[in-house]
Amino acid sequence: MINRRDFLAGAATAALIQQRAVAAPIAPVAIQRCRTYGAGLEPTMRRLFDGIGGLGRLVNNKTVAIKVNLTGRPSQRLGHSPAELAHWTHPRVIGMTLHLMNEAGAKRIRILESPWSTTDPLEEYMMEANWDPSLILNAAKKVEFENTNYLGNAKNYVRFKVPNGGHMFPAYDLNHSYADCDVFVSIAKLKEHATAGVTLSMKNCFGITPCTIYGDGAGEKEPGLVPVGGRGSVIHSGSRKPSLSAPQELHPDSPRDGGYRVPRVVADLNAARPIDLAIIEGVESMAGGEGPWIRGTRRCSPGVIIAGTNAVCTDAVATAVLGFDPMAMRGTPPFETCDNTLALAEQLGVGSRDLSKIEVAGAQIADVRYMIRKA
Repeated sequence: MINRRDFLAGAATAALIQQRAVAAPIAPVAIQRCRTYGAGLEPTMRRLFDGIGGLGRLVNNKTVAIKVNLTGRPSQRLGHSPAELAHWTHPRVIGMTLHLMNEAGAKRIRILESPWSTTDPLEEYMMEANWDPSLILNAAKKVEFENTNYLGNAKNYVRFKVPNGGHMFPAYDLNHSYADCDVFVSIAKLKEHATAGVTLSMKNCFGITPCTIYGDGAGEKEPGLVPVGGRGSVIHSGSRKPSLSAPQELHPDSPRDGGYRVPRVVADLNAARPIDLAIIEGVESMAGGEGPWIRGTRRCSPGVIIAGTNAVCTDAVATAVLGFDPMAMRGTPPFETCDNTLALAEQLGVGSRDLSKIEVAGAQIADVRYMIRKA
């Protein structure tokens, strides 16, 4: 339960946004109705990307890094549903994205994720969920996987500084793959989140932080050799520091509340490592939280895919599709117990959440709105 101090800190967010806000860019967002992962997926995704100017201008002759959403352990299921029909990005959407990027001239594509407490290859993690990684590997001419939860295929971590000061940390040390690319893509699932209200393209990037530095079992002075546990003690509760090799908290006396801390870290990360293409997949999803470990979660079928070249704009549209107001502040759904990540990212100049300023191509929000709390 949030205490008075945390409540006042959250209530002050709106005023701080007005004081510190920098110019927030705006970009069009495309929406397409999509009911299945079958034969209609390819023409649907072609129309989706055409709605934001096509993939060629983004990926032609470029190295593309794609952060997918494989949150939780492969063994965790929502009832009898496989992960991709509830809380993981569907492999068909990943594969189709790669196919269309290859067609648009992408030079190299890396699939990135920070799987739970393991240095196993990402392919092994997928196989534990009964996926066939070859379907992704063969979707384009040069595809690589990298587990970014530790140092991986590099000698050093790369430091990403947060522009405009940052909210929680001034900079973050990340796996090299987030720097060794020309284009960074987030393919997320359209879901609610128990701590952050919603989990869309920006919240998907929470998982780019390596647990060797920001995990419960991270090294004290230097990064650990292997990732241990989740990020609860460092980021959610702030009960321990990240490895001292990485930049430390800007405000150690700030609230030790996940609803305060997680949105700020997500906003920081998106300012430090901006998303060049945000894709939010909601053909099939879940309501009530981000994974089956959240009590009361249930399957749902929004039947929609959303894409844009600005993560805040894209997440704002997706938030509205879910039946929420992207301008809402703490205490209002879906941010009843947390600060609004979109507002915090807007404050850092990542993008605008004002729907009146965002051009929507394809289907309109009113046509596909899915009141997820009533699902």
